[in-house]
Amino acid sequence: MLTKPSHPQALNRQRLELTDGDFIDLDWQRRPDHNAPLLLLVHGLEGSADSHYMRRLLSDAENQSLAAVAMHQRSCSGEPNRLTRSYHSGASDDLMAVITELKRQYPESPLWVVGYSLGGNQLVKYLGEQREYARVERAVVVSAPLDLAACARRMERGFSRVYQTHLIGRLQQKTRDKLDQLPLTEQELSRLKTFYQFDDRVTAPLNGFSGAEDYYQQASGKAFLAHIAVPTLLLHAVDDPFMTEAVIPAPDELSPSVELELCPNGGHVGFIEGGWPWSPRYYLERRILGYLAAT
Repeated sequence: MLTKPSHPQALNRQRLELTDGDFIDLDWQRRPDHNAPLLLLVHGLEGSADSHYMRRLLSDAENQSLAAVAMHQRSCSGEPNRLTRSYHSGASDDLMAVITELKRQYPESPLWVVGYSLGGNQLVKYLGEQREYARVERAVVVSAPLDLAACARRMERGFSRVYQTHLIGRLQQKTRDKLDQLPLTEQELSRLKTFYQFDDRVTAPLNGFSGAEDYYQQASGKAFLAHIAVPTLLLHAVDDPFMTEAVIPAPDELSPSVELELCPNGGHVGFIEGGWPWSPRYYLERRILGYLAAT
């Protein structure tokens, strides 16, 4: 069994109050000195600062004395969010709120942002929307579901259904806690077995979309890649079990600022390059930090 790398020091939590009355929790590992760079990490679906990929990068950042902070999506910090709205793949407004706060606190620190999976799709959408006004110096996007409709269909096939069942169960539980605020019964909620069904009945209506198709069309990051003005590394594995070829952008869909690195192997937020099964050596963190520090 793989063990999670331990944090070199305790994370300090900051609560960011949002204008809609909700909140986002930020876990600080180290704050920047003077105008030193600041690394922001954005996790994926049902992740947190405690997710294995987040902990690995936080650990490596600490080893390099790099200031780092982990953003929790709404309801993912161990405490339910206040509103019926939660988080979703297109919630670039939440990422904007976090970036605005970080630049307010540390206006002279270059901001580096790494987004994983769902958080990576949010990051692509944010960068494409904001273009040269993104206030981000460099970015890395890992295993992002840039075509949400294609990914939802892929999750209904093969072994991916095991992950779908697990994640839908967690999302259902969070929704169950708010059923008194929703036009949905317990029985109806329990019958939602796929991402498409859940997104159509829960994610979409709670976040202002007319249905799953509307949500997927508006929130998918792929269409935003051509507008990114920030140096951005798009890291993806061909064998990602959550994705299809539809996720992989063609060269003419990328802005000159985006570098696509397509690895034949790597899975979903994996990218192991060697070591033993119980002590793997990861390519991912080395590549992320190397790209961000490049001039």
